[in-house]
Amino acid sequence: MEELKKLQHDLQVLEKKITNASLNHKKLISSLHQLQQKSATNLIQYLALRNEDIRLLQDNLHHAGLSSLASSESHILKQIQSIRQRLGASLPEKDISEYDYYHAQNELNRFATDLFGFKKDPSIPHIMVTLDTSFVDNLPIIKKLIEAGMNVARINCAHGDEKNWLTLIEAVHSAAEKSGRPCKIYMDIAGPKMRVDLPGKGKKDGEIKVKIGMEILLVEAEAEVKNNEKAIACYENGVFTNLKEGEKIIIDDGKFEGVVINKNDKQYLKITRISSKKPFIKKEKGLNLPDTHIDLPALTKSDLKTIPFIAKHANLVGCSFLRNAADIKLVRKVFNKYKSKPKLILKIETPDAVINLPSLLLEAMKDESYGVMIARGDLAVEIGFERLSEIQDEIIWICEAAHAPVIWATQVLESYSKSGVATRSEVTDAAHAAKAECVMLNKGEYIIDTIKLLKKILVKSGGHRSKKRYNMRPLHIASHFFDKSVTRYRVNKTSMDIN
Repeated sequence: MEELKKLQHDLQVLEKKITNASLNHKKLISSLHQLQQKSATNLIQYLALRNEDIRLLQDNLHHAGLSSLASSESHILKQIQSIRQRLGASLPEKDISEYDYYHAQNELNRFATDLFGFKKDPSIPHIMVTLDTSFVDNLPIIKKLIEAGMNVARINCAHGDEKNWLTLIEAVHSAAEKSGRPCKIYMDIAGPKMRVDLPGKGKKDGEIKVKIGMEILLVEAEAEVKNNEKAIACYENGVFTNLKEGEKIIIDDGKFEGVVINKNDKQYLKITRISSKKPFIKKEKGLNLPDTHIDLPALTKSDLKTIPFIAKHANLVGCSFLRNAADIKLVRKVFNKYKSKPKLILKIETPDAVINLPSLLLEAMKDESYGVMIARGDLAVEIGFERLSEIQDEIIWICEAAHAPVIWATQVLESYSKSGVATRSEVTDAAHAAKAECVMLNKGEYIIDTIKLLKKILVKSGGHRSKKRYNMRPLHIASHFFDKSVTRYRVNKTSMDIN
């Protein structure tokens, strides 16, 4: 009996903390879109919960045969109140939340349908497929994609041009009409071009051979470099001016890694790791600077030129390389100039976006609906591959608390799509995608078969939601949201640890 009294007391204290958190943010919540205010309230209450270490409370609840609060992200206050009532508490009617599991799921499903459209099978996520520019020469494949189960067609504006994009879009509309299956158009804003340029020795061949310990000159875009000197630049001007000695540079999705060193008033990249059979750094490959704070605008000059086309033709627009709420404000301001405005999809692919996720969500809640993409390619490189599983779960939990539809992206069944043979690990990864509202696939020779396999995996994995019991240690993301004394975190693998 004493144990149950202790549980009642601990839950009452917890309930007060999370309700006070939402009351303290009442002004912020009231400034959001009316349809998002309940979701924002639940988000802030969940963050207040995750600002506490409740692992012992969870164990005690589980031992007593009660809900341990796991899988309650979408309706946390109601769950706590329901447990208290089970323990015999008499709660004032006016204080009892009506926002239970069913209300929360209906809200999330409504937002997902608004973004991704109607789908034939409600038990599995929507399916997004990236349309390669080569599809322009094979338009019948788009009809096959829609018939196989594609709900959303993705166009990456970092590749191709408006002529290519329009051809693909018209083919999607035509195929959707003929098949009687709706398909939304999603377009990615390219964002800053964080890619390798080779202004020196590799300029002609488009590649330079490297080895461990080699020191390569780092220069700004368009700098003059001797033809026989190995040098690396970034297409985005001004990026390397932010580099400091000892900071990491990662190239080509982690195949090459090095550290910045200073010598004779110049900066060099000292190669520390090569994870490729062919030790060649190639032009146009991706650059990641996980230790460096880069102050670049969310929209480049090139992006601003493509936005009128995106505004006219896209249902959804992916906002690349977001860092904070100001980036969303900028994107929204630009799109507000146009009569038709696509729904915003927040791409989470940088450490700053992860740590600022609550603020990004709350800013996006000024709109009627929005979505979140876990862009696991750049994200894994930026935060470290060993942390990806942990971080993608945290993003899923927080988005579910906000009732924000999630797109699970990058390398889902990649081997199968390209070779027709799936690895065991990627099948397991695809099963985890059932936690999201939409799953993104990339093109490959076997893309039609990949869609069919994905659907089978999602059905077998147990439906739309994966409900497991988690232990709730404090989340650093939640602590960052409530810590008003901190203006900016230096976000790296150390500062984001939450143990």
